[in-house]
Amino acid sequence: MNATAHPAPTSLETAAAKNLASTLKTPPQMQGISPRWLLRALPWVRVSAGTYRVNRRLTHTLGDGRVEFVSTGSRVRVIPAELTELPALGGFDDPVALEALADACVQRAYGPGDVIAAAGEPVTEVVLIAHGKVGRSVPGRYGGEAVLAVLADGDHAGDEALAGPPGAWPHTLRATTRCTVLALPLAAVRAVARDAPGLRAHLDAVAARPAPRRNKRGEADIALASGHTGEPVLPGTFVDYEPEPREYELSVAQTVLRVHTRVADLYSEPMNQVEEQLRLTVEALRERQEHELINNPEFGLLHNADLRQRIRTRTGPPTPDDLDDLVSRRRKTRYLLAHPRAVAAIGRACNAHGVHPGHTEVDGVRLTAWRGIPVLPCDKIPVAADGTTSVLAMRTGQDDQGVVGLHQTGIPEEYEPSLNVRFMGIDEQAVISYLVSVYFSAAVLVPDALGVLEDVEI
Repeated sequence: MNATAHPAPTSLETAAAKNLASTLKTPPQMQGISPRWLLRALPWVRVSAGTYRVNRRLTHTLGDGRVEFVSTGSRVRVIPAELTELPALGGFDDPVALEALADACVQRAYGPGDVIAAAGEPVTEVVLIAHGKVGRSVPGRYGGEAVLAVLADGDHAGDEALAGPPGAWPHTLRATTRCTVLALPLAAVRAVARDAPGLRAHLDAVAARPAPRRNKRGEADIALASGHTGEPVLPGTFVDYEPEPREYELSVAQTVLRVHTRVADLYSEPMNQVEEQLRLTVEALRERQEHELINNPEFGLLHNADLRQRIRTRTGPPTPDDLDDLVSRRRKTRYLLAHPRAVAAIGRACNAHGVHPGHTEVDGVRLTAWRGIPVLPCDKIPVAADGTTSVLAMRTGQDDQGVVGLHQTGIPEEYEPSLNVRFMGIDEQAVISYLVSVYFSAAVLVPDALGVLEDVEI
């Protein structure tokens, strides 16, 4: 069978024409770029000497941290050294006595609604919450109970009785979820103290220590007089400062960008290959910068929020009541910061309560708002394996004693503020190297500038 003859083309074919046609190109794209709202929201303070010192009034705080536990199967045990987070045991360093106190703890389980301690009953033990949520409430004026706070993993109650008269429970502790609690009986503490004279002496010293005069924020009091008539003797006073103020040193994120000279020489039209490589590298560094500002254990916001500014959700989802509690703990809350999935959870919780969260505009972008406060999405806030996360609330700026970002401008070979690119040379493989560095940190000027709503179920 003879093949069918094709007619000769009378015009240029498309396959040949594409060889001469220029292709419309985009610059290299990158999925890892996020809005980076935190970097845009923080006021940036120039740190000329690489260190930023935060001077504060003297604050009297002692052992206001949380206790940590270890678990083996269903058995839970408090870490002995963590007992020094209790105010009465702060500074006590006898490992044998602490081990004995840890061994004396009794593990108990409670279901939702069970009473752990009832208001008015004598305090006979210290309650350490290993897992679950516990509501702390008092009888309401018009019936029912008024919930004062929600306690959860690591919190404790009744520890005042360690170094003082036992007294009675001023509030009721009621489990709101399934809870695992370790109870440290006061009788066991006295028994350990009989065998450990150092513990008895420590508790006696704490009990005899005069209570420092301080305001509701824990700061050393400033003596004042008001409402008087005539010529009374006015109190003398002074404002005491912290003797060892905290200093923040600038952190750094760095990488070495490598580009072969052949690529830079031959393939830089129409787009400069070195510039495109550098642009994407800077984007990645800025993403890491925001991640560190949230999660770094030294200066990250999640780790530097004061424990008294951390609250728990009542039931799990971020309800309007939870958001109001978070916002009301500081003046002039400027921003809420939440994982995008938490922002969606806020919307669902508001819908379930028949509440409209509202919207506002920031830098031309329409965002969810609560009480007029923008809720900035930030995917750097971690989401735990159990589907919980945190929501941050912050006041910003030096003038308002808020949260500030720290950087240093004017550094050598600066490419962007506080980011420089330094030529490192060409090696024997004809590869050009550039050192790309960004310097930054963050500071919380006073504790109530930053708050965290924890255990947010999304």
